[in-house]
Amino acid sequence: MTAADARSKGQDTRDIPSRPDVAGTPALSIDGVSHSYGPRQALTDVGFTVAPASFTALLGLNGAGKSTLFSLITRLFGIQHGRIGIFGHDIAQAPGEALRLLGVVFQPRTLDLDLSVTQNLLYHAALHGIARRDARERSREVLARIGLADRTNSKVRDLSGGQMRRLEIARALLHRPRLLLLDEATVGLDVKARADILSHVRRLVAEQGISVLWATHLFDEIGPNDDLVVLHQGRVLAQGKVAQVIAESGRIDINTAFMRLTGAPAPGGSAA
Repeated sequence: MTAADARSKGQDTRDIPSRPDVAGTPALSIDGVSHSYGPRQALTDVGFTVAPASFTALLGLNGAGKSTLFSLITRLFGIQHGRIGIFGHDIAQAPGEALRLLGVVFQPRTLDLDLSVTQNLLYHAALHGIARRDARERSREVLARIGLADRTNSKVRDLSGGQMRRLEIARALLHRPRLLLLDEATVGLDVKARADILSHVRRLVAEQGISVLWATHLFDEIGPNDDLVVLHQGRVLAQGKVAQVIAESGRIDINTAFMRLTGAPAPGGSAA
């Protein structure tokens, strides 16, 4: 529901971000983005889009520029060159409108280990200006959705690594974003925990219509029907459906396609 729809029905619009209802507007658009740290060029003319209600994998080696790009999208860094839009809102010109539509899970963990699961969520909700009663209701909702409804009163330090990551995803969903960014969300987790996190996120796309940009260096986290962006040394080398990228590389799978595009070896066949 848009804010305009809610107003026409006499409903409260405070928690519904306004947005342009333009057919075909990308969830995320990156256009000609470049960024440098002094003399070191981290990103060079990066451009791609994330479609609404889709799962897009951003595949690249450590150091490819994925985290720098996420820092630009979230405005932790200022944009030096290029443009970034979230559902049509330019993040430089309308940052409030853009960021209200965005949820983020960064690679480093940022939970308070001494607070309970619910206390972490309530604190985050307060930062977003969500009333306490609504925050409690939303906390119950997102914890049930992410499979942590039975751990509401547990101290975060008592959770497993996979549960902590799920809690961070729940926290990112509290303000009901339409676009979710996850930067190497499964780093340090075992195989089962990685699969569980990925399954939860894909279910958000299928059931909630959330758009996802999933940064990874692991081939086995990429599905055959995903949209794919290959980022290497700060440049986009390929983008499109996985099958399209593989076919255009002249190879038979994503592992060998990545090696052909980048010239980089893939140790073990599962990690870029």
